[in-house]
Amino acid sequence: MEYRDYYATLGVPRTASQAEIKKAFRKLARQHHPDANKGNAAAESRFKEINEANEVLSDPEKRKLYDQLGSNWAAYQQAGGPSGAGGANPFAGFGGFGGGAPGGVRFEYRGNAEDLAGFSDFFRTFFGGGFEGEATGGGRRRTQTRTRGGQSIEDLLAGMNLGGNGRQAAAVPARLEAQAEVTLEEVARGTKRLLDVDGKRIEVTIPQGVADGQNIRFSGVAAGADAYVKVRVAPDPVFSREGANLTREVPITLREALLGGETKIKTLTGTVMLRIPPETQTGRQFRLAGQGLPHFRKEGRGDLFVKVRVLLPTDLSAEAKQAAEKFLDLSEGHKK
Repeated sequence: MEYRDYYATLGVPRTASQAEIKKAFRKLARQHHPDANKGNAAAESRFKEINEANEVLSDPEKRKLYDQLGSNWAAYQQAGGPSGAGGANPFAGFGGFGGGAPGGVRFEYRGNAEDLAGFSDFFRTFFGGGFEGEATGGGRRRTQTRTRGGQSIEDLLAGMNLGGNGRQAAAVPARLEAQAEVTLEEVARGTKRLLDVDGKRIEVTIPQGVADGQNIRFSGVAAGADAYVKVRVAPDPVFSREGANLTREVPITLREALLGGETKIKTLTGTVMLRIPPETQTGRQFRLAGQGLPHFRKEGRGDLFVKVRVLLPTDLSAEAKQAAEKFLDLSEGHKK
């Protein structure tokens, strides 16, 4: 694999920020996407190069290794360099190393010395000089058959997700990001969204009970890559939310407050009847169990808390005012 200047591929300087890299990638991806260039082999090849460059430069750990290795990156790719989970030690976390420094690890290779081209310098660099062996007749090289922990080279490569020929068996999916805005009613019922992810239109299902700012992972939605969709829940004019619980205010008449009655309450998924006891004071709160939001990917629902507000009559006639005075005289006298 020849060395490729990923910065030149995306048309950005080596000092480019992650935001600049992302912006350049999106622009080029839209321009060279196969859907917009059907039957154009050159555009398809260019699109693959752009994706390859973005996969490395958009990942801080991969980019760091790429900047450090320079032209040796090609050999590193052939050897199946990890996706950056190991930090400064590219082999941390793979079987046989336990996350420690790999210096002194020994393994075997049987075959022609020419077959090691492109790998010897790579292994000497990352194994701290631990690439050992003895020359034998016929230009063949043989080394110890095990690592320090008794691991064969085949097991070592398998643990690195590589085939026995040292080539990468499966590419690590890139992380694609998108954002979706939903209403509180859609949170209660679940919904779908058609999103533009990496220049491709995809439909995703937003599950019930999702929280504002929550990231949801969708596997293999675009060219085998995973998409992370950040959900934004729009403010609701009626309901306020705390977890899976909801709160709303409901006006009631003076008659309902004094004498009691029933009033219809709108929820996010329908309507229920609320019984108002006699002599209900304004500001009193009632709990309607199970009328809140569904729990995210769990059974059950939260509760709906209803706070009542008593509406006083207005524009009273002279006769109504006289009746009100009599009523108030009676009620105040009763309180005394």
